[in-house]
Order: sequence, then structure tokens, then C-alpha cells
Amino acid sequence: QVQLVESGGGLVQAGGSLRLSCAASGRDFSDYTMGWLRQAPGKEREFVAAVNRSGRSKYYSDSVKGRFTISRDNAQNTVYLQMNSLKPEDTAVYYCAARYGSNWSSRPVDYEYWGQGNRVTVSS
Repeated sequence: QVQLVESGGGLVQAGGSLRLSCAASGRDFSDYTMGWLRQAPGKEREFVAAVNRSGRSKYYSDSVKGRFTISRDNAQNTVYLQMNSLKPEDTAVYYCAARYGSNWSSRPVDYEYWGQGNRVTVSS
């Protein structure tokens, strides 16, 4: 079992920045590929970014590429999402998620453990 606790969301103006954190506890954090996914009101949950077990390989959706950066600190059991140049369309509840093993995925169904969600609101 892996427990994930997110922090760092809030309200920001368009063009601003936020940093989300996700602290993991339970099983060995470094055994898991970590992802960030989001769900906007009235929409399905969608992939944002993922990072492999070592932190060396990172994957992004086209909508956030160049603006968001995912990273992880295996010594601290934490994964981060740095969000820059935020747009109103980035408004959503952001979820941290864990997938056992080395294969990343953009499909929400492939992630086994989820955080509680953290709301990000970007005003225009």
C-alpha cells in the first residue's frame, strides 16, 4: 500500500506559477513510476506528466510541455510539479498517482494509488 498526500494548490493569476508536492509513505517509493493527472470540472481525468523511477526520464502532455516540470526526490519520498505560465484552462483538481514498476502510462486506469487531489484555480 502507498499513501500519497498532496499540497501546494491554490488560486493564482494567469501567467503565474505554483508548485505542487506529493509526499509518499508506505512501500518503497523508488519502485514506482509517479504521475500527475488532473480533472477539470465536467471533464474526464487527464494525464499531465510522469517521471520514471530514477527521475531521469520525464513525460508530458502536449498541453503542458514547456511550462510544467515534474521531478522527484527519492530520498524524501516526494514528487513535485512545478507549473509556470499558468493559463485559465489549467484550472483543475490535480492528483498525484503511483504506478508500480518502470513503465510509464498516460492512462489514469494504469495508476494504482492516488492522492486526495489538490485544487488549482487560474484566474484570467
